[in-house]
Amino acid sequence: MRATKATIDLGALRHNLQLVRRHAPASKVLAVVKADAYGHGLLRAAPGLEDADGFGVLRLGEALALREAGYSQQLLLLEGVFSADELDAAAMHDVSIVVHHDAQLAMLEAKAATLPKPVSVFLKMNSGMNRLGFKPQTYNAALQRLEACPGVAAIQLMTHFATADDEGGIASQLGVFDEATAGTSYPVSLANSAAILRFPEAHRDWVRPGIILYGATPVTGVTAASFGLQPAMHFTTEVIAVQTLEPGEILGYGARFTATQTTRVAIVACGYADGYPRHAPNGTPIAVDGQLTQTLGRVSMDMLVADITHLPNAGVGSVVELWGGLVPVDAVAEAAGTVGYELLCAVAPRVVFKVTG
Repeated sequence: MRATKATIDLGALRHNLQLVRRHAPASKVLAVVKADAYGHGLLRAAPGLEDADGFGVLRLGEALALREAGYSQQLLLLEGVFSADELDAAAMHDVSIVVHHDAQLAMLEAKAATLPKPVSVFLKMNSGMNRLGFKPQTYNAALQRLEACPGVAAIQLMTHFATADDEGGIASQLGVFDEATAGTSYPVSLANSAAILRFPEAHRDWVRPGIILYGATPVTGVTAASFGLQPAMHFTTEVIAVQTLEPGEILGYGARFTATQTTRVAIVACGYADGYPRHAPNGTPIAVDGQLTQTLGRVSMDMLVADITHLPNAGVGSVVELWGGLVPVDAVAEAAGTVGYELLCAVAPRVVFKVTG
């Protein structure tokens, strides 16, 4: 069996969830497990997050899979439903829905009399991100319609921050939200991962951690370790061949690396078909036999190359960490010009997954 595997550490997930609770001790936690739990596997990761008060998912099928697996917590469809049939199924299985535009609200009103039971609704405000949600000037009218709708069991209010992870902060959007909802007493959900760590004034009734549960940073330029986070995925493989390049010899497709001195390189069993970023440049961090080194040359479909010139004991069969405890996924992402979220979500189905902890 090819050695490329992703090991999911349930202990790290539990640790990161508890870190969220320490930051927001008065808030309920809605663990965001969309995108197959950020590439970790929904039902693989869920046992490590079973102490969360709820789960946020994108697709109804994800919510139903959690219900079938025995999870009784509040489940929330983060983009709401896309059809009347989904609305029926959400009601039947006690799945809460986000309502973020008028067509969803009208669908709920039209179906109210025939739903198996009323549904819990999170009403989303577009407080400035301009992606999903009712504008502040129409938000209270939407809220009044929900209040009058017999298909609604409970109402919660929410928005999403665009710049909680950078110097823009949340003050502007938070001010818009608070002004528009003044005088209401419904539970509120505002804080994403970055806001949980940086802005306690946004914690309110529910927090919605995503990437921090998986041990990657939500803030560019700040390491996950500095927040006390632990990586939940360890992406590893092995060396399958060794080559020695003499000065002037090239390496791999496109001749992206030319040796300037005698260079010993390890051919590593992982490529972009496994989810490693093809555009990772020379010098991307990687670890061989527990020692840090760097990649060389262009990543190909099934292989990449690590410099082992300074690792004389490394050879065929040596363990390679692509990201995990020694090599933060965020460091690989930064080298490749992307974010840790993308790399975690991109691990391919052909990679063998295992669970520990």
